[in-house]
Amino acid sequence: MVPRSLPGHGPVRRFVRREWGPLYLAVRYALSTQRWRAVPMTLGAVALTSLFQLVQNQSWGFRPVQILGSVKAEDALWISLLRTPLSLFVPALDLPVWGALMQLLLVFGIAEICIGRRSTLLIAYAATLAGTMYARVGIALGPGILGLPVSAEEMVDTGPSAAVVGLAVYVCWRYRAYWTAGAVVLAMVVEVTLKANLAGKEHVAALLAVAVLCWITAVRQKRRRARAAQGRRTGSLSGAPPMKS
Repeated sequence: MVPRSLPGHGPVRRFVRREWGPLYLAVRYALSTQRWRAVPMTLGAVALTSLFQLVQNQSWGFRPVQILGSVKAEDALWISLLRTPLSLFVPALDLPVWGALMQLLLVFGIAEICIGRRSTLLIAYAATLAGTMYARVGIALGPGILGLPVSAEEMVDTGPSAAVVGLAVYVCWRYRAYWTAGAVVLAMVVEVTLKANLAGKEHVAALLAVAVLCWITAVRQKRRRARAAQGRRTGSLSGAPPMKS
């Protein structure tokens, strides 16, 4: 439950419990029972990102890191696809590394606990890949609301931001924290409105990819519930005991 010391009046507490209560309970239970064993993948991601940051700032290490995880739209598509998984863990050179590490620790950690490692990796990769592919589509469209200038093909595209945005929205949707998910979406729209650069538009592309995944998940859950209900009705009509879901 939400701590009793939470400041504010009754309506604020009710909103917080409704919005973040299920997430809070899931994370608190996992950390209290397993501690850091609850998030081994997240800790590995933080360690890998820290290693890439350390290596790429060495005189001998910049080139190897770029070969392994640097994605640019001017590269051949197959090269970008090979580098995309590791590009998620290569910190952007123009941003402070602590920001990427905090994003990974917080968002990846919550996602790993709440939706599992496999789903976390799938959504993170789908969001990152959507951003990578959008860069090529945007350049093909040319400068404009939906497109990008040709100069964008030379920009190095690395870092976990697209994956973090996608995971945050997906986890909030799964746990019915709809106001929080809406706030993230609104922040990304404002970002791309104020500064329509490659990063901002890739975040929107990541959100669109996650929206498709949310729709697929919802359809699968609906069909699963329908099959379970049909099985219970069939069991009742035949005189057999109801099937357990």
